[in-house]
Amino acid sequence: MSLHQLPMPKPAFDVNRRYVRFRELRADGYVDFTFSIGDPELGVELSMPLEQYKEFCRSQKVIYLTRDQGATIDNDKSKWRFGAPGLKE
Repeated sequence: MSLHQLPMPKPAFDVNRRYVRFRELRADGYVDFTFSIGDPELGVELSMPLEQYKEFCRSQKVIYLTRDQGATIDNDKSKWRFGAPGLKE
């Protein structure tokens, strides 16, 4: 992005939008995932048994984030945390 180009505006915060970012299906049958309301960049990490996870996602009518979308969120967080995209501690 050039210095004179403005970033694309984000969609309005909508509490009816629910997002899930799948992280891992563990050997013990639990699913680790991130759940967000309104903005996929702000979420909480949760863990629950697979069947409860499926029901949770159905009842919340979630939008599933792709790996690319998750990578974009991680990259953006690293810019804030470390001052440059892709840097790690």
